[in-house]
Amino acid sequence: MNSRATARTAGAFWVAAALVYLAGEAVTAAAFPGYSYATNYISDLGVPEVGEYQGRFIDSPLSLVMNTAFVASGALFFAAAILAFRATATGPRKTLLVLSGIYGIGIAVVGLIHGSQASADSGLGAFHVIGAAMAIIGGNFVAITASVASRRLNAGYSRVALALGVVGLVALVMLQVDSRSADVTILPDGIWERIAVYTVTAWQLLTGILLLASRKVP
Repeated sequence: MNSRATARTAGAFWVAAALVYLAGEAVTAAAFPGYSYATNYISDLGVPEVGEYQGRFIDSPLSLVMNTAFVASGALFFAAAILAFRATATGPRKTLLVLSGIYGIGIAVVGLIHGSQASADSGLGAFHVIGAAMAIIGGNFVAITASVASRRLNAGYSRVALALGVVGLVALVMLQVDSRSADVTILPDGIWERIAVYTVTAWQLLTGILLLASRKVP
């Protein structure tokens, strides 16, 4: 497989990773009674138990769908990064590969260890939080790294990728500020979390489509 074909395959994998995640979230949320994209966390969709956790009522009958989407999207993301690594010979490709691995492991952990009362009681809850942090931080830094790598090849893409990564990281910080302070509530937690996650999703779609349509690797 030549480098152009490898890059196109990487693009297809990144698009697939984003669509698998979004489809899994939409299907699972539709089956969750009263689920709110604003006030519920994304990982609430992956909790198999019914009950209350941190003040939120949890009832996700299709939790397996969400957890499968978490793991599958992480695997596709990392596979795309491996292919992009093989298709390019210059730039911070090793950094992008390592960050993609962090993202893939993190989102897989989110799908395997749930943010639930059962996980908290068993002592595994911290690993769910660590996994989520790995996915959000790693994924947004992938976007920033891709921005650096593509600065000379595609300035427009580079600026958008940088903006997505920075916005995602700022949203993560704001999620921590809002959730830890009773005096600060700029946006509901679910919105901050989704901004932090959807910037990575948007970057995957943008990069994947660009790789599929362009003759140059960004």
